[in-house]
Amino acid sequence: MNETELLADRFEEHRGHLRAVAYRMLGSLAEAEDAVQETWLKLSRTDAGDIHNLGGWLTTVVGRVCLDLLRSRTVRREDPLDDTFVPDPVIRPLTRTDPEQEVLQADSVGLALLVVLETLEPAERLAFVLHDMFAVPFDDIASILERSPAATRQLASRARRRVQGATPSAEPDLGRQRQVVDAFLAASRAGDFEALLAVLHPDIVLRVDSGALVAGAAASKLVRGAKAVAEQALMFRQFAPLAQVALVNGEIGLLNAPDGRLQSVMGVTVVDGRITEMYILADPDRLAGLELPGASG
Repeated sequence: MNETELLADRFEEHRGHLRAVAYRMLGSLAEAEDAVQETWLKLSRTDAGDIHNLGGWLTTVVGRVCLDLLRSRTVRREDPLDDTFVPDPVIRPLTRTDPEQEVLQADSVGLALLVVLETLEPAERLAFVLHDMFAVPFDDIASILERSPAATRQLASRARRRVQGATPSAEPDLGRQRQVVDAFLAASRAGDFEALLAVLHPDIVLRVDSGALVAGAAASKLVRGAKAVAEQALMFRQFAPLAQVALVNGEIGLLNAPDGRLQSVMGVTVVDGRITEMYILADPDRLAGLELPGASG
């Protein structure tokens, strides 16, 4: 085995961790994979003998790559991010999955948090993700941002306040999450409006990200309030019998995949026995890039 192969093997030991960092930074599985590949290219062009802590070096590099991507997005985007945007979901069956996916799911980040992260400035997001999620020292993050450690600490603190203010303490128990989602699904299938109201929080927010309008499909929308969300559920009740239960970003969610073709993914946030937020990705282009695991219904 030559030096390049040895270096590639060492890199592969860190790939799962790097994907997890990049996904939290970018909210896109495809872009996260690109960032990891770019990190490998940078490593392959570097004298690895000068790297004393490979894991730390790789984390710093993938962070810098993601920061550049986020800044590029900001420059390209003429308008603020639409309120209907739903990040790429990580889907897996309720049973255990492959080791690489387990690494990605470790310390799982829910869709609710990813939505909030999308509202942060690139430097804030980097400081928060690297420090609060991966315990990277502020001195190391400061070198990426070309700011002082004190300024970097302030960025993370500001991001932390926004995250804590926007993400309620969700139900951590998957069994109780499943009960609530099953109740929602049963009410949708039965067309029971009152039962839907009982399982939805009065101030629930529904985000539907359909991408561009395709073949008469419903456009992206933001819906607020239990009554309005229940009406939406009844409007699309014909799809409820096709729904399958799966883990969506580590929480109980639903897939619609007739004939094995993914048509939508729904993630939910459950707080105190009610659904407070729903996130539906129905963009055909983005769904085509997601892997469809086996799921139980």
